[in-house]
Amino acid sequence: MNLFDLKGKTALVTGGNGGIGLGMAKGLAAAGARVAIAGRDKSKSTEALKSLSDGIAVEADLKDEIACQAMVEEAAKRLGRLDILVNNAGTNIRKPPEEYSIEEWRLVLDTNLTSAFVAAQAAYPHMKRAGGGKIVNIGSMMSIFGASFVAPYGASKGGMVQLTRALACAWAKDNIQVNAVLPGWIDTALTRRARADIKGLHERVLARTPAGRWGQPEDLSGIAVFLCSRASDFVTGTAIPVDGGYSSQG
Repeated sequence: MNLFDLKGKTALVTGGNGGIGLGMAKGLAAAGARVAIAGRDKSKSTEALKSLSDGIAVEADLKDEIACQAMVEEAAKRLGRLDILVNNAGTNIRKPPEEYSIEEWRLVLDTNLTSAFVAAQAAYPHMKRAGGGKIVNIGSMMSIFGASFVAPYGASKGGMVQLTRALACAWAKDNIQVNAVLPGWIDTALTRRARADIKGLHERVLARTPAGRWGQPEDLSGIAVFLCSRASDFVTGTAIPVDGGYSSQG
């Protein structure tokens, strides 16, 4: 359908060389977009590009404001324009809240939330000149629920939803739609570490998820195409769970 056709569009996906980011990048590429994937690991990005029909890789340390801005400019220059930004890059440190250092707090907040704001700011003039654009921010189930072992992560992901709403309101006049995706428990390197660290997590996730399984990165491909295509031109400021029904259980 033409509604979902991304031919001629360009996209930058942060943290796009693995996990959820790569799953979304694959969906965008399959719909016809030319995709730039951003990550710190050059060899990992090189391998990820093999799964994309038309893609490039850019390197960036997203904790650094200047590097984050440069990443957006490089992607826009090499792609020729920038229509889509997916703010997916993220990290987590799991421990009781009283045990975090302020450096650990800042690491998680800067990587997950501040980088998304900086990248969106840098992408805005490119999208405005083009007459519109799409920004997709990746939140989490921790945007909705609390957990004792992810204080900075939960704060960053809750903030991602509020950032999404603010940008959606501010940039609607420029035909830029901004939405958030809230992945459930997806089988990635990050969640595999969580399963190793948290006894019984695997069983609890399966028991609560109506779909009866962990998600796969490719389960995010469809929502990426929808939110980055004409099909979602009247959808903005939303936060959409992609979780196999996990959050529907209350």
